[in-house]
Amino acid sequence: MRPRTDTKIPVVVIFAPTACGKTALIEKTFGKGGLAVFKDRAEIISADSQSVYRGMNIGTAKPSAGEMEQIPYHLVNVADPSEQFGAGEFIEYADRACKDIYSRSKIPVLAGGTGFYIRNFLLGLPVTPASDPAIRQSLKQRLESSGSQSLYAELTIADPVSAKRINPHDNYRILRALEVYYTCGRPLSSFALPSEPRKQYDFLTIILTRPREELFSRIDERVEKMFSEGLEDEVRSLVKKGYGADSPGMKAIGYSEFFIPGLNTAQIKERIKLDSRHYAKKQYTFMRGIPGAKTFSADDEEAIQFELKLFFRSAAKAE
Repeated sequence: MRPRTDTKIPVVVIFAPTACGKTALIEKTFGKGGLAVFKDRAEIISADSQSVYRGMNIGTAKPSAGEMEQIPYHLVNVADPSEQFGAGEFIEYADRACKDIYSRSKIPVLAGGTGFYIRNFLLGLPVTPASDPAIRQSLKQRLESSGSQSLYAELTIADPVSAKRINPHDNYRILRALEVYYTCGRPLSSFALPSEPRKQYDFLTIILTRPREELFSRIDERVEKMFSEGLEDEVRSLVKKGYGADSPGMKAIGYSEFFIPGLNTAQIKERIKLDSRHYAKKQYTFMRGIPGAKTFSADDEEAIQFELKLFFRSAAKAE
């Protein structure tokens, strides 16, 4: 039976911080060897801001070729590390993928740890002023002459809320926040996200958790594994291709630390662990207050799968 065109698209959203065990859960549930009730009924849309980049495999813990054979993945390897890929691009790609997946009578499962992407996909982007070419060009010139630190310091005064959310080395988002401020005199943070889920979708939103110390231990193990799998060689290969500290993709945790002056391999490894722990704590802030979101322990597979079964059955009745 083909899905009706007059119904909302059912979408499962699974959010989990770094190293929480999301990929393993997805494979056990939706993979070829997973539960029969989900067999060939789902496809994954990656909600990871770094998995979009080609050639960045080890440091992003991107699904392996074997894992992607278990179940189809979307939004993996769609951009070069030199390209900017933000929430707007993500929503555009994800919307298109959802329509494509559902048109083939399957359920889109949007899964990842980039809370900023997921929250914006669920609720939509805030309505902000259009880009002003003159102001943007002026800010770009100042960035080139004064550097990102100077503009970031300016942002902490003009819009301290946005400054706390933005990485000090994320030139794209720093420029956009300052552009909004100088275009309309209002900080970007004053443009609130919508508070209700987007109307074209029927969401089941699942948030996975683990005790903090357990999560931190798993993060440390993951970083050790990345280095044993050849993370240093991967970074060298990317640098040889012309990607450096200023490339949007290379600003990611697991890559940016290699460009910090004076650090040896052991120090880089420890810095990645530290940055990953800090990021894991921040990831949940983007998911606070999501309407209807259900929180589960990442180990409670039975309860998670039961919730998924109910949703899939409901989606089947709507076809």
